[in-house]
Amino acid sequence: MQRLRQSASRIVLVAITLWALAMIVPDLYRLVQPLGSFGFYSNNDGLITDVRGPFPDEPSSPAYQAGLRLGDQLDLAQMRCIPIDTRKCASAMAALGGMRLVIDQQRAELALAATPERPAGQVDIVARQRPYSWWVVGVLALDQVAGILVILAAAWLVWTRRGPMTWGFFLYVIWFNPGQSSQYYALLQYYSPVALLTQNILGVIAQGIGSAGFIWFALRAPTDETTMRWRPVEKALPAVAIFVSVLLSLSYANLFGFPTEMVTRAGILSAPAVAVFAFAILVARRKELPPQEYQRLRWVIWGCLIGLPALAIADVGTLTTMLDFLWGGDPPPEHFWGLVYLVNGVLCLFVSEAIRRPRVVTVSVPLRRVTILGLLVSLPMLFLHEQIDHVREELNKVFAIPSWTWIGIATLTIFLITRLHEWLVHHADRLFHRSVAAAGQRLGDAILSAENGAQIETSLVQGVQKSLDLASATVFRHEGHIFRRAVADYGWDNGATRTLEPGDPMLAPIRTQHPFGISAEAAARNHLPDGLRRPILAVPVGDRLRCLALALYGPHAAGTDLNHDERTMLADLAELAASAFMKLDHDRLCHRVAILEAELEASNAKLAVTRPPSQSAS
Repeated sequence: MQRLRQSASRIVLVAITLWALAMIVPDLYRLVQPLGSFGFYSNNDGLITDVRGPFPDEPSSPAYQAGLRLGDQLDLAQMRCIPIDTRKCASAMAALGGMRLVIDQQRAELALAATPERPAGQVDIVARQRPYSWWVVGVLALDQVAGILVILAAAWLVWTRRGPMTWGFFLYVIWFNPGQSSQYYALLQYYSPVALLTQNILGVIAQGIGSAGFIWFALRAPTDETTMRWRPVEKALPAVAIFVSVLLSLSYANLFGFPTEMVTRAGILSAPAVAVFAFAILVARRKELPPQEYQRLRWVIWGCLIGLPALAIADVGTLTTMLDFLWGGDPPPEHFWGLVYLVNGVLCLFVSEAIRRPRVVTVSVPLRRVTILGLLVSLPMLFLHEQIDHVREELNKVFAIPSWTWIGIATLTIFLITRLHEWLVHHADRLFHRSVAAAGQRLGDAILSAENGAQIETSLVQGVQKSLDLASATVFRHEGHIFRRAVADYGWDNGATRTLEPGDPMLAPIRTQHPFGISAEAAARNHLPDGLRRPILAVPVGDRLRCLALALYGPHAAGTDLNHDERTMLADLAELAASAFMKLDHDRLCHRVAILEAELEASNAKLAVTRPPSQSAS
């Protein structure tokens, strides 16, 4: 029965994943063939608030050329979708609710209500291909790739760690992700208004379930467990899903003659309200978790703090007119909102790492990297996008470069930004981890100047523990056919093992002479400390021919994992310790040889003195 339930769950997971991908994958076609636009925008009351659209100026807009002007009012009663499968209904679906892009050369029939400036009438508009911008191509490619990866990553979490926590997050990201779905909706609107209306209904249901799912995720992250304190909130989640779905569905009442701008705003704002509530739950649960899980929760909190506001601002800016007062009649271009949506991908990245890994490094490391990447992407757009478009136009006049060439240029630019990001991250890590480098230098000098093995072990254990603030550390010396725990250790009690068998599978990676991780299963099998003190990294001390010792290190006392620079430092210290151990062995051997030679000479001299003269003559 359990296997049958698991199979059914995975079938549902695959079906929902395919639906989510079907909404955003078609937009990749826009990289080579842009959609068209009527060149205007109306809010959900039918009020015309923009007659330029994506075109460079109003005279270039098909809507403006057809006679549409700012302040005109669509007659919702004349354009209502009764029956649904009509051109007027299709035009209403294209004109209302934020659908800015349609199939090129598509025709729209708009009924205008009478105003003090003009009588009632009808306007016919034929969509024209929107301008093809280098920035539009680059940002669209980033959005679509990020959206696909976000959906697949969330689905993989459910596939590998099935539970309320991962299901809740997956149901959230199938709708709230950086991917754009203009091509998908344009095709539905062009071929079948009935299919588009059905998709809209399914969409509001998905948004309601996703909103409740995100709260469900917040109640259980990162261990998929919660306490009795939050049980009433879990029981109320179905009501949240129904309320959000009903509120969002009311925004489509404008298709049947009712103005819905205010209810649309309320529906759009429900997503930020849910996000704020979920974020408050995450913050409130911090004190309920042990250090290790608290650090994982910090990743989730910071992912929400970065990704959720970006998504909320982008939705409000593209689906309502609430932010129009900020633009002064000149709204931001499409690729600006694309970059804002892209920031939402940080949420899935942080959440995936927090759930997938039993321990995480301090969240400041990825925050630095995300900040550097954001600056690399946003600064060129902020200062250069007008100049780049101008250069593109001038080059097209001289060389007649085909449009697909700019896709290659955009790809090359993304590659160069990626390489520059890696270089800047490397040097930023070196800058922020100078204390680690200084500790490595200090401990290395102490190891090389050690007069005996105990001092080397003290540096590898006590010195490292104090420098990195670790929860545990120890060294096992290779004696005969076993590894025996040295006297110097930290965080190891008497109940922990004192010997390790070289033949145990846990120690198989020793032959590589590189640091390797220790799983929870291997630690339990070998009776190592558990909980926060459980060793997570083993560092062999030796060369290619033999292993002299094995250093075991736990995580930071705060619960965070060892980062790359710290692991590199420990590997360097192990190499120095191996040289120091060998030097001490060599010096000890030389000293022993010198003693034996002195004893031999003394013995020979004594023998010569006591030997009889006859034996000496002979």
